[in-house]
Amino acid sequence: MTPSKSLREDRSAFPSPRTAGKPATGSSGAANGAVPRVAGPPSPRTKKGKPAQYDRFIPNRSDKELASSQFNIARSDTEQPLDGATIAYHEEVARACGVSINKRILSFKEEAPTSDRDDLRQVYSRPALKSSASTTAKRRILNTPERVLDAPGLVDDYYLNLLDWSLGNTLAIGLDQSVYLWNASSGDVNSLCQLEGDSYVCSVKWTTDGSYLAIGTCDGDVQIWDAESQSRIRTMTGHQARVGVMSWERHMLSSGCRDGSIWNHDVRIANHKTAELIAHSGEVCGLTWRSDGALLASGGNDNLVNIWDARSAVPKFTKTQHTAAVKALAWSPWQLNLLASGGGSHDRHVHFWNTTTTARLDSIDTGSQVTSIQWSNEYRELVTSHGFPHNHLALWSYPSLAKIVDIPAHDTRVLHTAISPDGQTVATAASDESLKFWRIFETRTKSGKATKNGMLAAAAATAGAGSGLLRGVPSSGAGSGSGASSASDISHPAHFR
Repeated sequence: MTPSKSLREDRSAFPSPRTAGKPATGSSGAANGAVPRVAGPPSPRTKKGKPAQYDRFIPNRSDKELASSQFNIARSDTEQPLDGATIAYHEEVARACGVSINKRILSFKEEAPTSDRDDLRQVYSRPALKSSASTTAKRRILNTPERVLDAPGLVDDYYLNLLDWSLGNTLAIGLDQSVYLWNASSGDVNSLCQLEGDSYVCSVKWTTDGSYLAIGTCDGDVQIWDAESQSRIRTMTGHQARVGVMSWERHMLSSGCRDGSIWNHDVRIANHKTAELIAHSGEVCGLTWRSDGALLASGGNDNLVNIWDARSAVPKFTKTQHTAAVKALAWSPWQLNLLASGGGSHDRHVHFWNTTTTARLDSIDTGSQVTSIQWSNEYRELVTSHGFPHNHLALWSYPSLAKIVDIPAHDTRVLHTAISPDGQTVATAASDESLKFWRIFETRTKSGKATKNGMLAAAAATAGAGSGLLRGVPSSGAGSGSGASSASDISHPAHFR
């Protein structure tokens, strides 16, 4: 027997997996001495009467197989009864770990109350208790001023800034050549200074703490006065024209001039001028520092709004959307990077800017010359004052920019506004030589009742003789064409926090 023949015979003695289970073909195999092939058990994938046909890499996913698999999975999830030894072992492990065997170790929320604690039908059928603080409350805004004072000698000039209210509750107003201080708590009036010659007051601005008052003159001088001693501390010269607007940032005073320049003065040192900012080609009439001192906003008679970084003498960016002089500038007290700017008679728009992205967020067409903007600290609102043609105050909601109320304020254009330290009262001064006080942002307590305005409650009617002295006028006879007391009721959240 040759080796190759013996090898073939040995191979035929052991069936391969491919031929296992197949019947022998013919009787020649037995005659040759081959072992007969025995058919194995049928495969579960083999249908009755037909051999399975499938690829070895792709399983057969027939309906019958899926149903069988799902049944097996469901059966494996059911709890199987445990014998006594296993139960005793589980209890021993739970006792060693300090946990209850019948309680889950981790859970996403507290368990629902059981029936022995509270009947849920009784709990949820109880009448609701009345809350001590209503979520919404009506705010009453009077259309007539709370108080009216005479302001004879007020210069009728859109580009000047002659009114400011200090943290110490003292109102400063420039009347021609004089500056008067009115204490809103006591009602006392004092004449702070009288300029000499033909000079007149162009701007006034209190320091943040209300201790000192800066006065800009038509000669280009900036004077610093101590309010308590009523004495002049120093005079800073250098501007070539009148100083119509100023803004404080701690010890730094910025002043805007008619020639378009802005100077930064450090009032602590002799050489006070620390920087000169040149970007406006017209008179600078709007100027305000942001509360954190990082940015300075300026507006001018060249219709531009410039935003300055405190560390640079070049504008961070410039906005040219206004078509008239920009005097009204105000930073939002509750959103640091939000700036509102208002244009003059040929523009009449208020634009809102994101000073981080430099984008214009929205705009309002007010229909009148915009002279000032005041944000509320209590509500998401702002009030704008206007000149020709309506001479009124307008209260707006933000960010919807829906008009809440119009208040007919003066017979002539409203030139200046200032807000009280408590944020409730807005003072307005107009070319009709009157000074009026409006309670617009009334603060409410948690009970929903309005708090009494402490800024004006203690002020007695002031009277006196002489030119330029503030004199009290009954509010019932004031207003523009409306002697009767009227009000607007609006619903707002009691507090903005």
